[in-house]
Amino acid sequence: MDRRQFLIGLTAAGSLFNRAYSAGLRPDPVLTVSEWADQYRELTSVVASEPGRWRTSRTPYLREIMDALSPSSPTETVALMKGAQIGATEAGNNWIGYVIDQAPGPMMVVLPTVETAKRWSKQRLAHLIAGTPVLRGRVADRRERDSGNTILTKEFQGGLIIITGANSGVGLRSMPARYMFFDEIDGYPGDVDEEGDPVELATKRSATFQRRKIFKVSTPKIKGLSRIEREFLSGTQEYYHLPCPFCGEFQALRFPFLRWPKEHPEAAAYECQACKQLIDARWKTQMLEAGKYVAENPQAGERLRTFHLSALYSPVGWKPSWGEIAIDFEAAREDLGLLQVFVNTVLGETWQQPGESPPDWEKLMGRQESYRLGQVPDGVEFLTAGADVQGTWLEGYVWGWGRNLHRWLVDHFRVERGPYDPLAWTELDARLEQMYAKPSGVLLPVAKFAIDTGYQGQHGTPVYAWARRHGASRVLAVDGRATGPPVYPPTLVDVKIGGQKLKHGCKLWGVNVSHWKSELYGRLNLPRPEAGETYPAGWVHFPADLPEEFYRQLTSEQFTLATRKGGGRSHRWEPIEGRRGEALDCAVYARAAAFMSGLDRHSADERWWARLGAAPAAVSAVQQQAIAATQPSVPLARQAAPEQRQKVIGRFSLI
Repeated sequence: MDRRQFLIGLTAAGSLFNRAYSAGLRPDPVLTVSEWADQYRELTSVVASEPGRWRTSRTPYLREIMDALSPSSPTETVALMKGAQIGATEAGNNWIGYVIDQAPGPMMVVLPTVETAKRWSKQRLAHLIAGTPVLRGRVADRRERDSGNTILTKEFQGGLIIITGANSGVGLRSMPARYMFFDEIDGYPGDVDEEGDPVELATKRSATFQRRKIFKVSTPKIKGLSRIEREFLSGTQEYYHLPCPFCGEFQALRFPFLRWPKEHPEAAAYECQACKQLIDARWKTQMLEAGKYVAENPQAGERLRTFHLSALYSPVGWKPSWGEIAIDFEAAREDLGLLQVFVNTVLGETWQQPGESPPDWEKLMGRQESYRLGQVPDGVEFLTAGADVQGTWLEGYVWGWGRNLHRWLVDHFRVERGPYDPLAWTELDARLEQMYAKPSGVLLPVAKFAIDTGYQGQHGTPVYAWARRHGASRVLAVDGRATGPPVYPPTLVDVKIGGQKLKHGCKLWGVNVSHWKSELYGRLNLPRPEAGETYPAGWVHFPADLPEEFYRQLTSEQFTLATRKGGGRSHRWEPIEGRRGEALDCAVYARAAAFMSGLDRHSADERWWARLGAAPAAVSAVQQQAIAATQPSVPLARQAAPEQRQKVIGRFSLI
């Protein structure tokens, strides 16, 4: 390097230092975050039901949360545990806009995954910048060459925003940041790249900034695993208290005090905890304007302020109203899956997992009913199957599904051949085409058949080939996962058939086995109704001729909490010593197949159930042979009389 180049470099470095030094001497902005939002923020119709100028007066409970993120506030960390539809996402976006315009510096925004980060950037952040005039000229246009503006990076004068996913260790380590925005942290993985908790990993990037700001937001999920609940309990624990319009008593809104007539939940009103007067929803706007936060743990100090908001605070005109909350609760109260969603997303509270302990298998044996394997009770409307692939045999169970998420074990089969024996798949073909007769004479096929590809896909090749031959609408190649959505969108995998490799030849579906095991255990733990009472929603029915081994396998795992490297915690299902788990695995896969068939989406839709019961179709030639064949391993109850064969629900896809 010659002297001229050295001087140029030294001058550039000095200029950079001077700009940074000047920025450090810049006084705090006069405006707070909420004041800036009221003055400058514009909401577009794409992201808001009420487009136009932002009004903090519409959601006054967000004012103190936003202002705690202002540089003038001594608060360093703000955590918000919330229900849905209260405006929390836009409060975070207001803070981002404020930083760009008023307090520039390096910021990191972390979403659960890189994919959700990209989607958030394209939808929320792009509309924030484009819809707010004061921000448009501060962030370079993506169409300009070397603009510094990409999907995951936004540069502006004096700072930049890095957007990443909690599943990317590289993204979390990408740069130091003064501002950290963690959104939906209960959706983050327990560990990232074996380096520990992603929140802790990213927070370290702000350690060198003396005046840092950290904002953590999430709808909570499982008690004992919820990050946002831990954050909330470690801070000031502030609830928004509203005055009663009749007696003036301040109180936090809590669901047990929402009242409604038994047959008219849409008429729900709130009962004052002091004077017992019923408060109509029309008073809510006035009450919200006069509200104030009250800390239940003030000794935590103002550096860590934590807040809780449920959907009960949602402004008049927004969804859900008090009446809609009552309607949602009535629809969910007898279904554990729906009730968990209600508790998490409406009440903003963690769900106490009822399926953490395995049910008593001996008590389950006492729940046997009068029907037998191979018979289809009246309540069953469609069938799915789940199969497990072992080194020397294939095993599966057929489950029936009906209204109110009831399920019946209908059949069990075992193919005494390994997955690399072609005859094993010939036998499985026959099982797939097996028809089952209801007492009415209607014949049901297996609507969807989910089959495991083995641990880390060890038996993937023959499973993929068999699934591809039958089509993804009927046969689902599945892979068990420990976290994530109940069923992942499918990925395309390569298939090898007859020595020829077919690139992207088969769909592979990821199944969150932890989710479905928790649901199953929760429903197996439901108390048995008294004589004459109806079975609760989600009841699991068993035939009379199941062996003891089945019940031991169905309850073969237990739920434990594991501490990961870096201090993060995650749930884990571990096998109970001495028990095999094929019955449990197959039950999970059959349940996932029912989910993909639309069971959860349409469970309350009587028209959907009616269509199932009135959709006769022709029986395939293979199914005709399966009906007519005499198989020693198939009970006679499974065979259909010739005069019944006209009453058939044929092969169909419910998606």
